[in-house]
Amino acid sequence: METLNFRFEHGQRQLPATAQLSGVVSSGNLEVLIEAAPLNGACTIEIRTAARGFGKIWQAVLGDFQQRWQLADARIAINDMGATPAVVSLRLDQAVEAALGGQP
Repeated sequence: METLNFRFEHGQRQLPATAQLSGVVSSGNLEVLIEAAPLNGACTIEIRTAARGFGKIWQAVLGDFQQRWQLADARIAINDMGATPAVVSLRLDQAVEAALGGQP
């Protein structure tokens, strides 16, 4: 297992207080837990993954995600079992959309 941590500053979109879980950890998939947290406008993401050595790919996927959503004061935890970048993006978007109650 590898643990990766990312922090994105200066987000603008706040999440509601209720945490949201999306996805299921299984072969080739992942789960995402997203919750509001007092982080001075930042968004932190911790990934626990079975696929070692893909930090640069994670950074690119998460950078695109943060550019789309501009989350502030958000903590995200990802448990990964080898999901593809497309599945990662899908699960992250699903978690945010669910947390925001379907608001774009």
